[in-house]
Amino acid sequence: MIELDEAQRLLQQTVRQFVRDEIDPIADDIDRDDTFPRHLWPMLGELGLLGVTIDEQYGGSNAGLLCGVIATEEIARGSASVALSYGAHANLCANNIAANGSDAQREQYLPGLCDGSEIGALALTEPEAGSDAMGIRTTAVRDGDVYRLNGTKMFITNGSVADTLVLYAKTDEDAGSRGVTAFIVESSFEGFGVGQVLDKVGHRGSPTAELILDDCIVPVANVLRAEGAGAGVMMQGLAVERAFLAGEPLGIAQAALDEAVEYARNRRQFGERIGDFQLIQAMLADMYTELEAARWLVYRTAHVVEAAARRGERSNKEAAAAILYAAEMSSRVADKAVQIHGGYGYMSESRVARYVRDAKLLEIGAGTSEIRRMLIGRELVGGE
Repeated sequence: MIELDEAQRLLQQTVRQFVRDEIDPIADDIDRDDTFPRHLWPMLGELGLLGVTIDEQYGGSNAGLLCGVIATEEIARGSASVALSYGAHANLCANNIAANGSDAQREQYLPGLCDGSEIGALALTEPEAGSDAMGIRTTAVRDGDVYRLNGTKMFITNGSVADTLVLYAKTDEDAGSRGVTAFIVESSFEGFGVGQVLDKVGHRGSPTAELILDDCIVPVANVLRAEGAGAGVMMQGLAVERAFLAGEPLGIAQAALDEAVEYARNRRQFGERIGDFQLIQAMLADMYTELEAARWLVYRTAHVVEAAARRGERSNKEAAAAILYAAEMSSRVADKAVQIHGGYGYMSESRVARYVRDAKLLEIGAGTSEIRRMLIGRELVGGE
């Protein structure tokens, strides 16, 4: 594993203790009851985690992308649901505004997002536009000093609880990618509504919602960058988004490994601990090895992505590879944890069963595994 410096180790230890104290005791309830733990957000803000990549002048801690990955990993060890909502808030919303917003927009929105008094989200996906992000149909028509937005967003993490959203709409339906614009939208804006709150298999407690925009009035001052610059905003943030989110499968896999090791040490069959059976040891060894390989890749990728961003360059291939491998790894590790637990692992109340349900989403969200492979392959062979 890449050697962490003193500040990164301190953050890791601090978040780990916070998770033990505040998240572990309620993680099963969050999943069972599908409830969003909003009370945790001011606590995450006090720890400097909500603005982990944001300058201190706007309320952030400016600790860097790797610290964001570490925080996501540690939170996910306790609850992948909290980790997902944390990433949507801190990275998809707050970091997007920090990276693309004007000084006035940063001053208006970042302090509340950094201290946890406001909840953030990103709204891009639509009922018929997932992997084809440029196929969105939500429209934004300028009307004097405001835009009027109409359309539907789907599968929006934090959608039903968000106060501030980075939302994409088409300002010119004939201009392709140059016709997409990013807006900062407040849930209190006239015409903004929440449709159905979706019932997911995993990541329960991280609300996923349909959003309905019915002549939603958004001030011109809330355009990110400029009209028609939405594709640039989106592409600029993709590598950082994937690198940041790649911390979550590490946390899920670590939790699954921890549970499997503990069970193997204590469960007895045929008069012996099952942990003394060679086949069980082989499964645990594979789980450990895959997790460590993924952690090396994800941590290194955070360095690569952050360095590239400082140079004004993109590192899409590297970020896609990190989350591709980490996400699929976490599914394999969680599946082995269930196998080691046997019948007990297949019970609804089993934590390892939750890890399987949670891990699967990471092969779908932020670009499916198939899209990630296409992106990597295209960069490797080069475009014509």
